[in-house]
Order: sequence, then C-alpha cells, then structure tokens
Amino acid sequence: MTMNKPIAELISTALNNEMPASEIEKLMEKPKLMELGDVAFPCFTLAKKFKKSPQVIASEIAQQLNSKLIQEVNVVGGYLNIFVNQQMVTENVLQTILREKDQYGSMQPVQENVVIDYSSPNIAKPFSMGHLRSTVIGNALANIAEKNGYNAVRINHLGDWGTQFGKLIVAYKLWGDKEAIEASPIEELLKIYVKFHERAETDESLNEQARASFKSLEDGDEEALALWKWFRDASLKEFETIYDLLGIRFDSYAGEAFYNDKMDAVVGELKEKGLLTLSEGAYVVQLEDMPPCLITKTDGATLYATRDLAAAMYRKIQYEAKKTFYVVGNEQSLHFKQLFNVIEKMGYDWSKDLQHVAFGMMLKDGKKMSTRKGKVVLLADVLAEAIETAKRNIEEKNQALEQKELVARQVGVGAVIFNDLKNNRMNDIDFSLEQMMNFEGETGPYVQYTFARISSLLEKGEFKEQAIQYDALGEYAWSVIQLLEQYPIIVQKSFEQADPSQIAKFSLQLSRAFNKYYAHTKILVEDEWKQMKLSFAFSVAIVLKDALSLLGISAPTKM
Repeated sequence: MTMNKPIAELISTALNNEMPASEIEKLMEKPKLMELGDVAFPCFTLAKKFKKSPQVIASEIAQQLNSKLIQEVNVVGGYLNIFVNQQMVTENVLQTILREKDQYGSMQPVQENVVIDYSSPNIAKPFSMGHLRSTVIGNALANIAEKNGYNAVRINHLGDWGTQFGKLIVAYKLWGDKEAIEASPIEELLKIYVKFHERAETDESLNEQARASFKSLEDGDEEALALWKWFRDASLKEFETIYDLLGIRFDSYAGEAFYNDKMDAVVGELKEKGLLTLSEGAYVVQLEDMPPCLITKTDGATLYATRDLAAAMYRKIQYEAKKTFYVVGNEQSLHFKQLFNVIEKMGYDWSKDLQHVAFGMMLKDGKKMSTRKGKVVLLADVLAEAIETAKRNIEEKNQALEQKELVARQVGVGAVIFNDLKNNRMNDIDFSLEQMMNFEGETGPYVQYTFARISSLLEKGEFKEQAIQYDALGEYAWSVIQLLEQYPIIVQKSFEQADPSQIAKFSLQLSRAFNKYYAHTKILVEDEWKQMKLSFAFSVAIVLKDALSLLGISAPTKM
C-alpha cells in the first residue's frame, strides 16, 4: 500500500466521508520542492461543494489529521501540505520490497484477457526503424498488463494481404531472381518492389497488371497463392531473427489473410442490421461527425475496415477480451474511430473496451521514412551497429568482462528500446544512433549501469539481507524511498494510460536518486549499518530490474 492511500482515507474521514478516498487520491500531488512537504492536497475543487474558501477547508482538515503516519501538516493558500513520518514509511516500503522481491508493484491476478495488437509488419517489406515503435510499445504494454494482473494475448496482425501482393507478383515475374530472393528474401523483394513503383510512374499498365494479379490471388489461383506463401514464409523467417534479438514473442501471427473467410459474415450482419448504405457504387456505414466507413468497393472487394471488423469480432469470441489495444501509428486515428463507431452501431457495448494506442512517427532527418522510395533505415542494421558500439565501449572500459558478446547485445538492444520508450508515445522521434548510444544521461545504458553498479556493491560487500532501520541509511535515502514507494502507482498508471514512458522515466529518476545517494554515502564501511545499507541498495536493484524488464530490457549484473 502506498502512503497516498491511507492519507486519502484520513482526509475523507475529516470530510465526514462526503468525498470518497479514491477521488481524493486522484487529486493528491507531489510538491515541486521537498521542503514544501511529501504530499499536497489542493482544496480548490471542494470550495463549491462545501461553500467555504479552499484555505478554510484546508485548515479544518489539518486540525483533524491525527495519525502516526503524519509528522506535520501545513496550510499554504488552498493547499494542505503533509510531511509524513519518514521512518515509518521507509521501514514499511523496504520491508515490503524485500518480502515481495520482483512481485513488488504487481496487482492480484484477475483472470481476464487483454489483447494487444502490435508490430504488424508488412510481408515482403523490410523491418524498418518505422516498425520499431509499434513493436516495443506493444511489447512493453503486454508486460505492464501482466504486472497489473491480466493475461496478455500478444497478436502480430501481419500485413500479409492486399494489392501490394499483386504488384510484387508482377514485379517478380518481370525482374525476379529466385536464387537471389532465396539467399536474401527481403532485400531482393524490396528491390523489385521499389523498381515496380518507379516504372509504374510512367507505365500505367503495370498497375492494371497488379490489380489483375491480386484478383487472381483472391480467386485462389494456384501459382499466385504459391508465390504469396513463399513471400510470406521467407519474410517471417527474417522477422523472427529480429524478434529473437529484441526478446519479443507472440501468441498469434494471424494476419490480414486469416480473416479472408470471416468477412462475409460481417457484411451480412451489417446488412441485416440495416447499417449499409449504397454510396457511389460502394457500400458504407454512415457515421456522425466523421466520414462514412467504407465496407465494400464497387466490385465487391472488401477493405481494411471489413477485415478489422472481422478481426475484432473473432478476438472477442476467441479471447473474451476485457480490453483490446491497437498499437498503431497516429495516422490511423480516423480509421480506428470509424471502426469502434461501427461496432457500437452494431449494438456491441464492448466497443468501449477497444483502444487505439497511437504513437508518433520515426523520422530520418526530419522526414518520414518511405518503403516505396527505398528511403528506409533497417532495424537489423541499427541493432547490429548499436551492439558493435556497446562492444567497443566494453573493450575500452572493461576488457576483463566475461560474456562480452552477451552483455554487448543486452546493452546495444536495450539502448535502442529505451530510446523509443522514454519518449511520450505521441511525439515523433528523430532517429539518431549517436544520441541513442550516448551512455551518459537519459539512456538505457545509464539505467543498466546503475543496476550493474549495485550488483557489484552487493558482491564486494558480501551482502546478507537484513531488516533495515531508518537511521542506518543517511539523509540522502529519503528521495530514493519516495520513488520506491511510488512504483506500484506508476505501474498502475502506465497501464491505465497505456503509456510505457512512465516506467522509463521512473527508472531514470530512480537511477539518478540512487547515484546521488551513493555519491554522498559510504556503503562498504565495516560497521553495524553496512548490511542494512546493502539491503537498501538491493531493494533499489529489485525495482530497477523489474522496471527494465517491463520495458523489455535486460539488466546485466556486470558492464
């Protein structure tokens, strides 16, 4: 239990329970300066309800706050500033972490499924830096959902159908080299795909051939299907090497093609419910305050929306999803608004459990990366270079390190993942390997290094876990304790707001606070407090490692 909860309950009691503790807890803040208190409660929203000034309300509450947990209460303006009993909080928090270990911050299992649709690369196209965002945000969300007590169902909704396969079949027949493709599938398929687009700019007949090829694929033509399956299998094999490196797994690879035989039922249900309207030869669902949602084209061909409707219906039945996250770039916002709106119009109240987890773009030199024009930075290349940079750093700073290859991989890959997740997901990120691999400042290697430093301390100090007394730790411990105490709240909020950056930012704050403590406190002095201080450092290591694991990042014990 965090200190906010019991304080909120005390304030609620002081208000004669006219405001529930859960509402009070939401309003509580952390003062910007430590000297103002540990917790602040603004009373401005209560003024109207109680017909008194915020300052008077704050003063009345202050007089009734009697608890061992509270050391001192000050009223400043309409704020109630509370200083807690640091000894009591410190000993309680550290006792809880040492007892629960990596379960600290975990919620009780709820036996409900949360479906996360993420990564979803297009078959026969390279896995670019543009795909990194959906992949690592989705993976972190799945980990955070599990920490919050849910079962996470991880779905890779592959882009394995659509008109691009018509283009690819035409391109392969014109310029494809079977042996070259088998040797390097995605690189060769990208070459002919880019060539198709270059030629199609001046030769419209290529687009007509592509449409015809895709139609033959939809009609089940054996040659077209065999090529499609070959492109898909070769691509997946190459994607798997990247997923292995990133430490990412999926429960399902059911992509767009999986729903081919499930769309007629959706179109039939929409007709039955009187939701389809004929508009310029296409069937649409009319929506309020946004463009209509296209369901079938003039030739009867289905569209993205039809496929996503079929997927949503299938997943609801298959997984009984309590919540579904679609981790897809923010350029698809309108599509998902339309999709959720259509499901609501169909009479399904679970439409409110669907959430588009949007994110900004990965830019190169301030511009969007484009597969069509071949302007793409390959994720495999970035990961290889990041690992190589980590290896060079290890050679310079710690030549005697065992398992250099493994540690270089953990640090290099961790740097790439952390660089993405420390940003608010709605922001665009300008890709810079140099910035990503900066081992000082706000980076993954900085957090990993803090964990490794603590691991080294524990080894040197021959750590034996011991119950901790507040007096043993020294004055710089309190800012670390406050962060440790907040971890369960951060874990909960990052799930509720579908925002892994809160965990990443927390891990940076905790690392900075501990490093400041370490700089001002002699830990390995042979005295009666040594094992208590090491137990404190161990508590920090437990939480740091857990935070990194939620982000999908390893925590090496030596660096």
